[in-house]
Amino acid sequence: MRLFKRPQKPQETETAVDSLTAVTPPPIQPRVLVIIHNPVIPAQGGRKLSAVLRWQDPERLAQQYIADVQNASHGYARYTIVERIEVDGFPVKADRFVYTADSYMRCWQARTGWHQPDGVDYGRILSDFQIIPRINEDRIDEVWLFGFPYAGYYESIMVGPGAYWCNAPPLENRQARRRFVIMGFNYERGVGEMLENLGHRTESIMQHVFRGQRGQANLWERFSRYDKTHPGQAECGNVHFAPNSERDYDWGNPRIVPSRCDNWLRFPDLNGAPRPVNGREWGNGDIRQHHLWWLRHLPHVDGASNGISHNWWQYIVHP
Repeated sequence: MRLFKRPQKPQETETAVDSLTAVTPPPIQPRVLVIIHNPVIPAQGGRKLSAVLRWQDPERLAQQYIADVQNASHGYARYTIVERIEVDGFPVKADRFVYTADSYMRCWQARTGWHQPDGVDYGRILSDFQIIPRINEDRIDEVWLFGFPYAGYYESIMVGPGAYWCNAPPLENRQARRRFVIMGFNYERGVGEMLENLGHRTESIMQHVFRGQRGQANLWERFSRYDKTHPGQAECGNVHFAPNSERDYDWGNPRIVPSRCDNWLRFPDLNGAPRPVNGREWGNGDIRQHHLWWLRHLPHVDGASNGISHNWWQYIVHP
């Protein structure tokens, strides 16, 4: 049920706004299948790879990520893990190569010798875990893969009819009844890197959503401006470049620049004046804090302009 009365639709113009009522839409609960590749290492007393190398606990990472996405989406996206599969083994590469426990540990200790091409066989993953039937039976909405360095996952990949670039080449599958995303997470790293994967997914999807818009109507282009490319016109930047960044991952830069980032928290009103900002705004270089800051600035309210929703999270979560 909507919590507001929709105003009369204005006269159609190029920049017509269907609703200016800034009301956060009701939350949704996307359902997730989690697949964890965490093989046992016999030479290390039968302990799992993550424990042998003292990496992160995938379960804890998943819960932190769920909490962060709910926070970043202003309560809209509330992921729920409905099924979890832990695999005592290594994923099969696209050319059918598979690491053994011993061969993987040798490569890790030597920091060289990794198999190339690295990419995983996504067709095999779809088949082995019956992912398409789960999607078609409306049991899940997306898939999270957890693995180790050189597991071969993309950070995100879109699957299904009409799939498009999602930080990876689209994986067309005519058997699937709808599009969905498979995320690839690395439990050697932290939740900040998981949010980076989500950030690149967001960039790909929103570029696609606004692909037909030009000039000021392309709000994604405006949202992602930063000072290096648009001197004096920074807004929120992108995943790698904060409003004042001078290079990739330069999230702790103390340089002060004018930015209209605050306007996006009042979307669809983007008329506010710029104010000076620097790295203190987004955590002084902390990857997790920057990405949370950036994601929280995405529009997240009811209404639409030029046929595009004011709640960008609906596209990010359900492409």
